[in-house]
Formats: sequence, structure tokens, C-alpha cells
Amino acid sequence: MSKFSVPREQHESDVSLAELRGDSARMAPHWVVPAEAAPAPAPVSPSLIHGVVVPPASARLMAAAPEYGA
Repeated sequence: MSKFSVPREQHESDVSLAELRGDSARMAPHWVVPAEAAPAPAPVSPSLIHGVVVPPASARLMAAAPEYGA
């Protein structure tokens, strides 16, 4: 298995869409779906969701998503 790394001086916001897609394509084979997937859980009302913590890096990634047309 190969390991891919990003130079320390390169930050998340410097990653191009092509690099992000390539990283995702390389990771896809590692995400195995079980043969018998459990039934989808019932939807939960947003008013019942409390205490969700989003890491700063994830928040920055989502904030940058409009750059890619998301």
C-alpha cells in the first residue's frame, strides 16, 4: 500500500479539485459496503440534534466548497 502525503507548507485551501478527486479515487477501494447493508435509520428532526462538534479543518473545507461549484 502506498502512502500519499502533502508537504507541510501546503494547506488544505491550497489543494486543487483535481488533487482532491485523485485522493478520493485512491481511497474509494478502502470503503467497503457490507453485502447486507442495514436498513437506513429513520430521519431525525434537526431540533433533536444537539452537541455536534465540527473540527475547524472540516469547517474550513466546507467553507471553501463554493470555490469548486458545490
